[in-house]
Amino acid sequence: MDTFTLEILTPNGQIFSGKVRSVTLPGEEGEFGVLANHASLTTLLTSGVIDIEKEDKKVESVLINWGVVQVDEEKVVVLAEGAVAIRGESESEISKALEEAKQLLNDIADSGTAIAAASAKIETAAKSLL
Repeated sequence: MDTFTLEILTPNGQIFSGKVRSVTLPGEEGEFGVLANHASLTTLLTSGVIDIEKEDKKVESVLINWGVVQVDEEKVVVLAEGAVAIRGESESEISKALEEAKQLLNDIADSGTAIAAASAKIETAAKSLL
């Protein structure tokens, strides 16, 4: 399967950068997936979880509060106001990431449906890491 470059950026720095097989994004009209050679588009993102399928077929999740994405045939760039990567090698790293994700969710408390969906995805992602 073809790959493309994904970058997730926030005002505090880069959250993710690398070659990926696919990415699922929380668009304002609903979730949508992107594969290599996707048609170009720019759209707003709502609070939710970005699911990233990396080259090695492992899935990584990143929680965002909102942002914008620019997609072209070879690259996807996400600019998010706030983001937390749900990853880690140890239980303490994963716990820290979950605490940061909960804080970000509290900051976007005006979107109850998005919080419920994001919380469920975060719990599932965390369990798969353990």
